[in-house]
Amino acid sequence: MRRFSALEIVRNGLGGHRRWPLQWRDPAPKDRYDVIIIGGGGHGLATAYYLARNHGITNVAVLEKGWLGGGNTGRNTTIVRSNYMIEGNTEFYEHSLKLWEGLSQELNYNVMFSQRGQYNTFHTPAQRDVARRRANTLRLNGIEAELIDAKRMAAEVPGLDYSANARFPILGAIHQKRAGTARHDAVAWGYARGADARGIDIIQNCEVEEFIREGARIVGVRTTRGEIRAPKIGMAVAGHSSHLAAKAGLTLPIETHVLQAFVSEPLKPIFDTVISFGAAHFYISQSDKGGLVMGGDIDGYNSYAQKGGMPTMEHVFAAGVSFLPFLSRLKILRQWGGVMDMTMDGSPIICKAPIEGLYLNGGWCYGGFKATPASGWCFAHTIANDAPHDFNAKFRLDRFARGAVIDERGAGPTPHAH
Repeated sequence: MRRFSALEIVRNGLGGHRRWPLQWRDPAPKDRYDVIIIGGGGHGLATAYYLARNHGITNVAVLEKGWLGGGNTGRNTTIVRSNYMIEGNTEFYEHSLKLWEGLSQELNYNVMFSQRGQYNTFHTPAQRDVARRRANTLRLNGIEAELIDAKRMAAEVPGLDYSANARFPILGAIHQKRAGTARHDAVAWGYARGADARGIDIIQNCEVEEFIREGARIVGVRTTRGEIRAPKIGMAVAGHSSHLAAKAGLTLPIETHVLQAFVSEPLKPIFDTVISFGAAHFYISQSDKGGLVMGGDIDGYNSYAQKGGMPTMEHVFAAGVSFLPFLSRLKILRQWGGVMDMTMDGSPIICKAPIEGLYLNGGWCYGGFKATPASGWCFAHTIANDAPHDFNAKFRLDRFARGAVIDERGAGPTPHAH
């Protein structure tokens, strides 16, 4: 990585930032690659990076219909955690968190990963029992988690409504110190730069219009920038998984919904952690700019629009105010929506497709951003070896037909709990 002198930094800043060197190339697509990855978000870029880094496969194209990180990567609440308890999810998300912990050094790019911790509250004796079981399961799997009571939480996280007559009295929380947040744009940029440095072509403004077949096998794609062929094609397009798979003749057990997020006007530091309000599915953290970033449930209708409806806004703000009463005095600065690909059990799909030459990465529900490193790691392994890694062995598409679902109630991948 090139280092800039103080004079160069000042000159470029005063000159309208027009002379900075490009962080990755803008190549014309070649006719043929060894692997094509469709989707230039965090998962697609991470897959390309790990194909090169872990498997030595560098003749790879990442095709993005818009700009890098313009989809869900830039439209989320940036929370990173590994407090999942169902076999399959548990080891996968812990592997992802371990990758997060070394990611800035690995990419030589500051992804601004802040291990500020996460508190997932409980509000009834029954919820406390469920939380205790989750914490014990995590600890038995070597994953850090701690059950704390309301007194300790009030000392560590002031500002919440700890009164006995609160709408949802806080009895305590599961605390994971290693959890936190990261800068979503920096994650995409870091993986893009790392992939480009290893010779991978990142091709923007290149939308896939249809798949090319030879017999039963997919051998390429027709795009808005021409025909591109490869023996292996991976899909990592988040909420657009269903309609892209349909172009290949494949029906996925996925519904697409909008997940809204909101940020308040900037404030002085209030709390330096992530808080999840389990009773009403509300989560909040404070950004480095001072805004309170918050979200809740998906909108309850199918949509590909990157905006949402008023009922979910009302739910999020009502839950927030009942939890943090001072929120009622704040102005909301902006709102956005991510397009969520929701599987029927709330867990992802990373596997070979039942169509030769096609590989699937989708169905991330609420877990997509936190899974970025492990998703790329495991998808790259699956593509390179035509077999899953142990960490994604249970994320097969045929699990729905076999009844081997991974229904992680209570950890956030499904709309009924967080």
